[in-house]
Amino acid sequence: MSRRQLIISALATGATLPLAMSLADKALAATPKRGGRFRIGSAGGATTDSLDPTTHTNQMVTLHSFCVANRLAEVTAEGRLAGELAESIEPSVDAKSWRFKLRKGIEFHNGKSLTPEDVVVSVRHHMGEDTKSAMKSSLKIVESIEVDGSDAVIFKLTTGSADFPYVTTDYHLPILPSEGGKLDWQSGIGTGPYAMDAFDPGVRGFYRRNPNYWRSDAAFFDEIEVLSILDATARNNALVSGSVDAIDQVEAKTTQLLRGVAEARIIEVTGRVHHAWPMRVEAAPFNNVDFRLAVKHALDRNEILKKVHLGLGIVGNDTPISPAYEFYADLPQRVQDIDKARYHLEKSGVGQGVTIPLHTSDGAYSGAVDSALLIKSQLAKVGINVNVISEPKDGYWSNVWRKAPWCAVFWYGRPTIDWMMTSAYAADSSYNDAGWQHERFNKLLAEARAELDSTKRAGMYRELQSIVRDEAATAVTTFANFVMAARTNVGMPDKLISTYPMDGGKAVERWWFN
Repeated sequence: MSRRQLIISALATGATLPLAMSLADKALAATPKRGGRFRIGSAGGATTDSLDPTTHTNQMVTLHSFCVANRLAEVTAEGRLAGELAESIEPSVDAKSWRFKLRKGIEFHNGKSLTPEDVVVSVRHHMGEDTKSAMKSSLKIVESIEVDGSDAVIFKLTTGSADFPYVTTDYHLPILPSEGGKLDWQSGIGTGPYAMDAFDPGVRGFYRRNPNYWRSDAAFFDEIEVLSILDATARNNALVSGSVDAIDQVEAKTTQLLRGVAEARIIEVTGRVHHAWPMRVEAAPFNNVDFRLAVKHALDRNEILKKVHLGLGIVGNDTPISPAYEFYADLPQRVQDIDKARYHLEKSGVGQGVTIPLHTSDGAYSGAVDSALLIKSQLAKVGINVNVISEPKDGYWSNVWRKAPWCAVFWYGRPTIDWMMTSAYAADSSYNDAGWQHERFNKLLAEARAELDSTKRAGMYRELQSIVRDEAATAVTTFANFVMAARTNVGMPDKLISTYPMDGGKAVERWWFN
């Protein structure tokens, strides 16, 4: 309907003319339109980036993946599981077998039809012994993946898993074309809403709309351009000047500034994002659980939340599980306790006056450097000297993460507790930040995954969270909102997806120009 028709329709219901005009404008703004080049200024990107999905660790390559590819399933804005390339998802009675039936008529950008073999090869790419994929540990329970006829695949698991379909929604698991049992990730071809035109690692990605995209009510832009702009001030300036149309990871301290810009608007989404400080257990004194507890008790999470993040989130409690999760355990909130910190420091045998390094960078997340400086002042109160080492943004995740004795990390979180714990804390996970291992934790994690009784499962997950809080080698300081910004001419759904920034990575598919 045109604006005139909408106004007439509103007047017919008894609305006044000013109200009718306002309702018409809102209705038009909420109606997706096609066309234009959507430019995103991303806080991610590194010159070491690869199109190989097993290596994806930042927002720029995540957006690339959502441009060019789809996954078997997706998480909706309401937090529910839905099929994406899968038309239906059916479990066996014991949840040890899952059948994914594929939609018909889906093609890759090169015209090749999607087949069950493509799914099998795409998933197995993350399951080899030598793979460094973040999904390796989550897929460890997959005993086999079998082609079932011409349009389905069956995942057979070593144990029952009520949450297994959520694993297939991860951004690391795009379904890509295969040939002769080998995955073609090098070409950048997928089934997604946009075809890759150019990809310059750590600099720029450029994509054109897929004219044969299987979803008719999506992919409204003609072109997508993703620009790596690591500096937060530069991202803000790019948005204000109109050089980009949207940016991710807006610094908390600049939100008020952007709120005063007429052409821009702040977008906040509450999810599972958390800021963590893993301590590598092979490096002394972090191999001592009492020393780690001394660090945890010395932290003032409220100070970090208020001063660095300006209250845009909630305080952490040394577990990666926020109240947004099902089976969240409301454990006593850990607050700064200098006496307890000194007790555990003395018990550790390390003693006061020790100096420890803390590697940080705003390449980890916006505000990581400021947080590290606060941590330095907080630990000084108990006699622990912190040497803050500011690292370059470019290459932080390849050069510092999982290598430095102590560093800042950023997690998007995962849709389920099992997935989050398996990714970051399971002994065999390649994404285990701290290299921490705990026999009881790993045994209970496997048992909870297979438990279908919700009451029993809740008890297991409470114990798991308690173990992580008190014994793991990671301090979790804050859960942060996704804070993004866009030009006012950018339209989007009323409710955004909370799994990753930029509408769960699907701004490229779900947003439009007014």
